[in-house]
Amino acid sequence: MKSGKTIRSFSTKDGRKVVLRTPKWEDLDDLLDLINSLAEERVVMTRKVSLEEEREWLSKALSSLGESEAFHLVAEVGDKLVATSEIDRGQSVYERHVGGIGIAIRDGFRDIGIGTEMMKILIEQARIMGLKVLTLSAFANNKSAIHIYEKVGFKQTGRIPQKFFKDGKYTDEIIMIMLLE
Repeated sequence: MKSGKTIRSFSTKDGRKVVLRTPKWEDLDDLLDLINSLAEERVVMTRKVSLEEEREWLSKALSSLGESEAFHLVAEVGDKLVATSEIDRGQSVYERHVGGIGIAIRDGFRDIGIGTEMMKILIEQARIMGLKVLTLSAFANNKSAIHIYEKVGFKQTGRIPQKFFKDGKYTDEIIMIMLLE
């Protein structure tokens, strides 16, 4: 798949126009800003990444676009990247049919339909990749994300008590899967 390829455009619940597309090299600065804003929120990670780390990540993401090992998708509102997501195929010979999903959305752009639309595209792409099982995990207290995952067909299959220590308290990890036909 080509970098920067638009997969879907839509309007959010509050009327903002969103373009969902594959990443491109020109996204480097926006991706760095996005991931570091999520680090400040302590959503995905707890430390900011350097330009060099993000450059390396983007280089790998772009090189995987033509393969069936991974798929990357970003959401753009106006000229600003507001979300990123990916599917990574299992590496072991025993789990090549399994894809792990990750999704992260910038504050101010959650709960307006972007996550749902991104998940739909990730599921479509997983089928194209020939995957049979999708997995993801969520903080147990992230009720809106869990709701979206269930809405698109994921089922809760497990819980790891006190997996995360965030903001001074323990939080369980919810494990979710989707079996693809």
